[in-house]
Amino acid sequence: MAGIECLVLGAGQEVGKSCVIVTIGGKRIMFDCGMHMGYLDERRYPDFSRIPNATDFTKSITCIIITHFHLDHIGALPYFTEVCGYDGPIYMTYPTKALAPLMLEDYRKVMVDRRGEEEQFSSQNIVDCLKKVTAVDLRQTVKVDDELEIRGYYAGHVIGAAMFYAKVKDSALVYTGDYNMTPDRHLGAASIDKFLHLDLVISESTYATTVRESKYAREREFLKVVHQCVANGGKVLIPTFALGRAQELCILLDDYWERMNLNNIPIYFSAGLTLQANMYYKMLIGWTSQKVKDSYATRNAFDFKHVCSFERSMLNDRGPCVLFATPGMISGGFSLEVFKQWAPSEINLITLPGYCVAGTVGHKLMSGKATKIQVDKETQVDVRCKIHQLSFSPHTDSKGIMDLVKFLSPKNVILVHGEKPKMAKLKGKIESELGIKCYDPANNDVVHITSPHYVKIDATKAFIENCINPNAKSFDSKVEGTSDLSSKGTGSSPVKETYDKRVAEGILVMDKTKRPKAVHQDELLSVLQVKRTQT
Repeated sequence: MAGIECLVLGAGQEVGKSCVIVTIGGKRIMFDCGMHMGYLDERRYPDFSRIPNATDFTKSITCIIITHFHLDHIGALPYFTEVCGYDGPIYMTYPTKALAPLMLEDYRKVMVDRRGEEEQFSSQNIVDCLKKVTAVDLRQTVKVDDELEIRGYYAGHVIGAAMFYAKVKDSALVYTGDYNMTPDRHLGAASIDKFLHLDLVISESTYATTVRESKYAREREFLKVVHQCVANGGKVLIPTFALGRAQELCILLDDYWERMNLNNIPIYFSAGLTLQANMYYKMLIGWTSQKVKDSYATRNAFDFKHVCSFERSMLNDRGPCVLFATPGMISGGFSLEVFKQWAPSEINLITLPGYCVAGTVGHKLMSGKATKIQVDKETQVDVRCKIHQLSFSPHTDSKGIMDLVKFLSPKNVILVHGEKPKMAKLKGKIESELGIKCYDPANNDVVHITSPHYVKIDATKAFIENCINPNAKSFDSKVEGTSDLSSKGTGSSPVKETYDKRVAEGILVMDKTKRPKAVHQDELLSVLQVKRTQT
């Protein structure tokens, strides 16, 4: 039996720094190379020293595959290539390659230029790293080498996100990255081929035990609390990453502002990053939902009528407003700066539209009724504003994960990118309801998956004909209690039955060409060039 080995360097029983090293058929693939938003020490990056032959990553790793541009999936890539020295193939979709530099540079500026943290990689490192990347289309089969082929499938989640299929010889797997099984206002649902004959699916499990309510109910609730706040003169802070939920919620708010005639209340984006991102979204219409593509001829969904840019000088301006500030989770940067200013006021609102990693201010706010938040060693913030948590997350829920696993029907499942107790429950559900072996490893754990090894063989004409021809067998059986109207009794009746036992029976031999061959038993001696002797 051949096998697949999975070394989980990140997102093992946690959400953050996704990185899984998969060894399959002698090839070693790194799926994602992320960073953890909740740490500033050595836990920020995966422990690359655990990779076999870590003295030369280019020789050790066949290729790197990045599923999408979020920092917990790509944040460590410039460090790994430009500092650690990896110089091999890197694959991601065209939108991911276009948008990744924006996310990486914005993070670098926040951490180094504004917070004074030690620089992990430079602006030039980001540029040099992305030069190594090969962009791929969805459903494009890429031959990494003579044996390894990969193919990306639409994942929803954010623009350009892809699940990746990888195959070496007879072994195959799918690594999902982050995905969404339901469409939203600007992206479609995840889509993948059914009959991939998979040994393994490695799936995210962010919402392992959550089944979300209707999208429309969530949208109504979000619009209601935002409208109530601005109607009372308050300010609304929506901490979000510049790419993904920002565009989804802007489409929603822009449409609502138009219907409710709220022209006197501004909606702001912080800094120029999101405006630049919106430009890319306009260019990448082909990767969006069918609804956005259908309306493109008359109106681009990302041309927001009521949204404008925000400057720091406007932070203490009077009057109501809605502000999208990066980064999400209030993990630093401008969203943290705004939080410090607006949280002490009772009329303001902070709405958290998605998952927040442990260690961030957003996670602390979601964990209970916090009245004081320690944001750093010197600063404590009084929290008097309203806190609203609403799942506009682009991750699939528990039902979506189960649906995908059932659809793909792999022999094994590994869960990553989730919380330990919730992953354990989902693991049990997959095993009990679907009958599929499931694993939920922690960081730095290794999972060994066995997979069958198939050998191609030749077959003689006689063997094939024997397999095709009917091989009928007959037997007697008794049927108890027959109740035919012509029968007066109810006892047992003998019945002659036949069945076709069409089984491929033969003998496997190795001839002079050293190729295995299946032969019929009657031709074995002639194939072996042995004369039959009379006794």
